[in-house]
Amino acid sequence: MHLGDHDPATATLFFQRLEAAWPQASHVFLLGDLFEAWVGDDQPDAVAADAQALFARIGASGRRFYVMRGNRDFLLDAGGGEPAEPRFAQRCGATMLDDPCLVGLFGQPAVLAHGDALCTDDIDYQRIRAEIRAPDWRSAFLARPMPERLAFARSARAQSERVKAARYPSDVNAGAVDALLRKAGARLLIHGHTHRPACHRWLLDGQAARRWVLPDWDAIDGRGGFLWADAGGFETDGWLSASGA
Repeated sequence: MHLGDHDPATATLFFQRLEAAWPQASHVFLLGDLFEAWVGDDQPDAVAADAQALFARIGASGRRFYVMRGNRDFLLDAGGGEPAEPRFAQRCGATMLDDPCLVGLFGQPAVLAHGDALCTDDIDYQRIRAEIRAPDWRSAFLARPMPERLAFARSARAQSERVKAARYPSDVNAGAVDALLRKAGARLLIHGHTHRPACHRWLLDGQAARRWVLPDWDAIDGRGGFLWADAGGFETDGWLSASGA
């Protein structure tokens, strides 16, 4: 989703679509990068406040509401601000998911992931990812004043855009995907991150495997959508055909 004050149109699109969708669901999963940046649970921007208000309504409704951290918002529910202040998950009535996470979808084991950890060919990114997720780095960062944290996020975002402009965006590594599914004892993976919406099918150790890649959201280009699951299988709300996959 990459929500933030920098793109109110996309935030509005996502809020409208989620508001219409969640009453029809028993479980809601958001698989990371909800926000363009997250510098602590005391983040001050208006879009973050609007998102948490919507999420809190979902959490209070009795639906099971799950949130996974992404590469842009890996500090979700990590604290920030006054220690007594409630964290993100408590404010939203959400359960935070590990990345990756094995769940049961109507009797079928499925691995949910954000997806960035599977882009193992991008050695530089994986090194940085490990550094900034270390507990010592996280604690030191959250202890910094808010203006410094926001400045760091702006700088990191600008650097990320320069890297993307200089080379073709990375994709998941097929071997890493196979290894993850084998370890989990599953043949179904659902993830985002790569902005390459599709449903991939292949044979893994003689068994049919599937990998759903969720779309990114952009109001100008009309991108975005949800993946629905029920006892009959999976269904998109139009984004798969729109992506040309």
